[in-house]
Amino acid sequence: MPERSEGLPGATVPRGLGALPERLAALDGWRRRALALGLGALLAAALPPFGILLAAVVALSGFVWLLDGARTTRGALLDGWAFGAGFCGAGLYWIANALLVDAATFGWIVPFALLAIALGFGLFTAAAAGIARIWLPGPGRILAFAATWLALEWLRSWVLTGFPWNLLGSAFSLAPELLQGAAWGGPWLLSALMLTVALLPAMAVCVPPARRLSAMVGGVACGFLLVIALYGLGAWRMALHPTTYAGEINLRLVQPAIDQREKWRSTLRDSHFATHIALSLSQSAVAADVVIWPEAAIPWQLLADPARRAQATAGLAQGSLLLAGAVRFEREGDGTVLPYNSLVALNRRGDPVAVYDKRHLVPFGEYVPLRGLLPIDKLTPGAVDFVSGTGPEVLTIGKVPPFRALVCYEVIFPDEIDAGGERAAWLLNVTNDGWYGISTGPYQHFQAARLRAVEQGLPMVRAANNGISGVVDPVGRVLAQLPLDAVGVLDVRLPAPLEAPTFYARWGDLTLAAILLPLFFHLAWRLRCLRRTDDG
Repeated sequence: MPERSEGLPGATVPRGLGALPERLAALDGWRRRALALGLGALLAAALPPFGILLAAVVALSGFVWLLDGARTTRGALLDGWAFGAGFCGAGLYWIANALLVDAATFGWIVPFALLAIALGFGLFTAAAAGIARIWLPGPGRILAFAATWLALEWLRSWVLTGFPWNLLGSAFSLAPELLQGAAWGGPWLLSALMLTVALLPAMAVCVPPARRLSAMVGGVACGFLLVIALYGLGAWRMALHPTTYAGEINLRLVQPAIDQREKWRSTLRDSHFATHIALSLSQSAVAADVVIWPEAAIPWQLLADPARRAQATAGLAQGSLLLAGAVRFEREGDGTVLPYNSLVALNRRGDPVAVYDKRHLVPFGEYVPLRGLLPIDKLTPGAVDFVSGTGPEVLTIGKVPPFRALVCYEVIFPDEIDAGGERAAWLLNVTNDGWYGISTGPYQHFQAARLRAVEQGLPMVRAANNGISGVVDPVGRVLAQLPLDAVGVLDVRLPAPLEAPTFYARWGDLTLAAILLPLFFHLAWRLRCLRRTDDG
């Protein structure tokens, strides 16, 4: 199809707020790219912990209007790339904090890492903009942009091991009532609804300039009413599912808030271990059936020592368990040592009774992709890469209801929660967000865990070395939490799951196909009509 010139070079640009679409489309050069970058950064304000939904409305509608002025496909791709770079740079800047934990070794990488994050993830938005430009300005282009954005969110969740962080639907985390759609369509339905709310004002470009302002206001009002309707439906669903509890299973979550710069110092190993034990034994009116320590709470040197394991569990009541994040090693027959990032269950005697090895490892954090070509080490201590576990599984130990273990960022993958076979009664996420300091990262991570609870209809229990530990019921209510940087414990009863799996738990990402297929069929029909018009 030949390129179509849609810009307005040299034209008189109309004035007034109603002429905003034309004014944005008429921008050129560095002003276009700067505005696209700024609108992308503004979109990040809709994400946790801010939840400013109006920012998404301004950013996405504004970008679609800006895109209408792209005179070539290359220009549209650059606009989209700038928009995505702003969005991902502002939303994921905190990843660079992990490099500053050992600034002497990794600090030099920070500017390159930030640039790679922004520009790399910006490619997805560039593709959405380039595809949307195939359609003429108006509803077809807006629908194409939304459908492609949604499809590319799914693609981002698995390409190059996947990174489905900050999916647009997570903006609804500002209230549990707004998350309830995830039980039907997972994060994809929430993103589709967020795109609908944010792009309604963009439809104002389809009316004459004299009516443009009222159409824009009407679009914002319709989006607001849609959010109110979603809130009302969510409140109704939550009322149908009050919080219930799994018998008398009492949990104690330990959050030591150990500074990441101090965590792996060999001279402080015993002190950190003692901190975990002291918190586990701190005064409580109710004896815990399960004590939970966060990710990598027990280093391999102590895990391999039976006396130290017994020391960790000496305060447990009869029949109670310690579930602890631990680094463990296995030695192969040829002498090769294999390290694992694990969750270990210890009984009162300190004997391991179950182990889960993390399957989805963090690139560059726990292993280095293309190690032979890249001249860098992984961020976690040790020269050897961690080894991936065998896969998801449901653990059943003693009187504890069966649960699915998720170590660190495994919790951000919506399609990897189901272990197959037996249904879990609860989800356990052990993590360490101390890598990211005081930033938006830990808040985004906690809300991702909360979203998994709603999607599966299962309570989520989360123990973090530093922020945010908490317990979420199966419809997203936060029953208890310890904030970032707090040292302490949470004593809570284990919530019960919903009686039946949610629609999303049954069908998974097939729900995304149900959302996208009608949209793509409609777009294909519109494209066919457009080509017939061009041929004529």
